[in-house]
Amino acid sequence: MFLELIATFAAGIGGAGLMMLLNLMTGGRLPRWAMPVAAGAAMIAVAIASEYSWGNRTKDGLPEGVVVVEEITRSQWYRPWTYVAPQVVRLVALDTASAKENPEVPGVQLMDLYLFARWQPPAKVPQLLRCADTSRADATGTALSDPSQARWQAASPALIAAACQG
Repeated sequence: MFLELIATFAAGIGGAGLMMLLNLMTGGRLPRWAMPVAAGAAMIAVAIASEYSWGNRTKDGLPEGVVVVEEITRSQWYRPWTYVAPQVVRLVALDTASAKENPEVPGVQLMDLYLFARWQPPAKVPQLLRCADTSRADATGTALSDPSQARWQAASPALIAAACQG
């Protein structure tokens, strides 16, 4: 967050500097308000670009074995440009490298699901997954000791595809 703030300020200084150079080249013919407008526009552009690139930067930083299974996009009224191109605000990723299976309960895998959201720390949610009937359940103490007591629900096709690829 701090580095993004520094980048935004640097863009503002760059936009103002560029306008100052353009003003010198035109012999001072640009209006006085051009420099602060250019600085503000550069800062807004960098902030928007940072917001839109968050999802890809987060995906690129995931370790091997962690697969993004869902991207949640949102349009917001105070960001009208998101109605044209919705912004990724959350990611759901499955850690396939963490898969564990209990030999006493075949067909049920324990995997970690990670929930990423902008400006929030990632949340780790252990999940029980059954590939046979494409269902999932939260891995609670009761569910871990006896998976038949778990609250099974339908899993998304992308989650099942990532979990059951082998």
